[in-house]
Amino acid sequence: QVQLVESGGGLVQPGGSLRLSCAASGSFFSLYAMGWYRQAPGKERELVADITPSFITLYAHSVKGRFTISRDNAKNTVYLQMNSLKPEDTALYYCKTQSSGRSYWGQGTQVTVSS
Repeated sequence: QVQLVESGGGLVQPGGSLRLSCAASGSFFSLYAMGWYRQAPGKERELVADITPSFITLYAHSVKGRFTISRDNAKNTVYLQMNSLKPEDTALYYCKTQSSGRSYWGQGTQVTVSS
């Protein structure tokens, strides 16, 4: 059983920055790939960024160069640094992992980009 708790969302103006955090329970965090996803109203949930246990990263084209995913295995935490935010980045952001063939999701943290 893995529990994920996101934090760090909020309201920010276009061009601003936010850093999201996702704290994971469990003893095997360093063995998990971790992903950030987002879902805007009326749209499907989409992958934003992913980081493997060996720190290989993957980004959606829409965020490449603006967002950075990182992980701190000592703190069982994955981060998403979001810079140069745009109104179209507004969404509920979730972190996700998989263990023993099962997917685990956090409850999400809202990011709103608006002037």
